Formats: sequence, C-alpha cells, structure tokens
Amino acid sequence: MSSALTDLCRYPIVQAPMAGGVSCPQLVAAVAEAGGLGFLAAGYKTADGMYNEIKQLRRLTGQPFGVNLFMPQPDLADPSAVEVYRHQLAGEAAWYETPLGDPDSHGDDGYEAKLAILLEDPVPVVSFTFGCPTRDTLDALAGVGTYTVVTVTTPEEAQVAQWAGADAVCVQGVEAGGHQSAFRDDPQTDGSGTGLLSLVAQVRETVQVPVIAAGGIMRGSQIAAVLAVGAEAAQLGTAFLICPESGAHLLHKQALTNPLFARTVLTRAFSGRPARGLVNRFVREHGSYAPAAYPQVHHVTSGLRKAAAKAGDAQGMALWAGQGHRMARELPAGRLTVLLAEELDAARAAVSTRSKQ
Repeated sequence: MSSALTDLCRYPIVQAPMAGGVSCPQLVAAVAEAGGLGFLAAGYKTADGMYNEIKQLRRLTGQPFGVNLFMPQPDLADPSAVEVYRHQLAGEAAWYETPLGDPDSHGDDGYEAKLAILLEDPVPVVSFTFGCPTRDTLDALAGVGTYTVVTVTTPEEAQVAQWAGADAVCVQGVEAGGHQSAFRDDPQTDGSGTGLLSLVAQVRETVQVPVIAAGGIMRGSQIAAVLAVGAEAAQLGTAFLICPESGAHLLHKQALTNPLFARTVLTRAFSGRPARGLVNRFVREHGSYAPAAYPQVHHVTSGLRKAAAKAGDAQGMALWAGQGHRMARELPAGRLTVLLAEELDAARAAVSTRSKQ
C-alpha cells in the first residue's frame, strides 16, 4: 500500500459507500474500529442529513473514515421517454397503492452544500461517484487535509481524475453491485463494462496514483488477487451489506443468499442509470423499457420501492448486489473485516509457499 493509504487503515480493506441508508454510521464505525476504512454515503441525503451522520459517526469512532458524494448530472433525459415509462409503471402504482414520484425533484443531490460542509469541517477522505470534480475542488479539499478518491470505470476516466488532482482512483469493475460510476451515461455502452482484474491492470499502466479495486470482491483471496495486479486496497460493498450493522432492509439482506434470486443484471429499471442488482419481477417486467434518465427515473420509482419494502415484497425492491452475492456471510462488520484480513494473509502465504517449491 502507498504510505497515504496505509495511514488511513490497518488493513487494505475499504467498506464501499452504499447509498440509500446501507452505509450508516454503525456500519462505518464497526469497520473502522476493526482496521478497515469505512465510508458514509451522502447520496440521496440532504446536506444536513449528511452532517448529522458525520457527527454521529465521530461519536462512535476516532478512526479515519470517508464520505462519498454524487457528482451533479447533466440533464440529458428525454422528458417524453420518462413520461412513457411513467405510464408503463401505472400498474405498479395501483398495485402498491402509492403515487409515482416527481421526476424533476432534487436534481443535483445538494452537491455544493455538502461540499461546503466538508470544506468547513473536514473529514479524512472524500470520494466521488458519477464524475470527476474540478481541480479547484480537489485542491480545496487537499488544502484542508482531505484525501480524495474518484471512482472510475475506464483507464481514460482514471487519467482525467489524475489530471484533476485526485489522490487516488477507485477502479470499479463491471462485477460491482449498485450503480456503475461511469462519468458519462451512454446507453450505447450498456453491457460493455470491463472485468475488475483486467481493468485494474489497465489503469495501473495508465496512471501513477494509487488504485482501490472494487467489484464482486467477497473473500480475502480475491483481495490478494487485486493487490497482485497493482491495487493498493480493495473496496467491498455487497460483502458488508448483509452485516447486522448495515442499514439495508432485512428483505434485501435475505435475498442475497436466497436461491430464488439466482443472478444479477445491470438494469436501468429503478433509477434510469445502469446498476447491478438481483433479478426480480420488477427488473424482468420493466428493465428493457427503462430510459436513460438519471436521476429522473430514480425519483419516479422511489415511492414504489418504499411501498414494496413496507409490504414485504422483495419482488418490487431494488436489490442491489454484486456478482459474488451468494458468497455473503452474515457476520458482524468488525469480525468480517478481521476475517478478510486473515484470509488475505493466508492467500499470500499460500502463494509464497508455492513459489518456493
């Protein structure tokens, strides 16, 4: 690991920021106390909501942690396509007895207000999703002592992040659960993502900044693999989603290992942006019709997802999960962090032993 990342955590293990309430202060604190680097997810929260969670987290741990921000998105959505999708979802609204949401609400996710708070009251790490901040923004964060990470999905995006002044990049393979963090949401590239090991190797040959690898990692042996191809740390989301400290809905946690949900797929059905989740009825019925319209579709389906959860119906929920979801282990987050570190050590020792034979 690079010295800067080494200073942030004892183990090269990062708990991914999972928006929607999953990455709550309790989860982040448990990971941080055990020697990993935990992340709060500021996405879909108000600026005040983010700050309240930061204050709560600071009461739970004195260890370093990170906060993840969603970059503002250009309004490229076709309003007529969104309206057509709304009509298609009318049956869902009737079934769950809840109205469809306003597609034009909360467009920028409070980015500037959240950034102002993080500059006034700095946290150890800030990462960015769905794009790259300006050099002025990254320089300002550096000026208050904050380590910055930009999530990328291609070597070209990694170059942009390095040129802008990011301290590190989080390289997201196509195996990752939740939203793909491409800088530009281009429907023509749907389904063309790169696997994590290949992507990490390509990025390492393209940029000089440290790499955090993310996508489908569930075991310490997989952490060893991404470190072997050039990453300084591994970021895990789905592995921590099932932990008791996670804020994920119980139905979501149960679905990860339920044989009824056998596979994942990248879908625009719930948000209008490609995101990997378990295939359920909603994805099967609506995934092929959802337009490229984020966050408009996210707002349209918000009430439906909440109503499905309230009704105990996992078939109508957004069950975000990476490709390794069936390997999830229901362990306390601190214990899982230590176990992953132990598995990493064992994998490294096994490689060392074989190399000497």
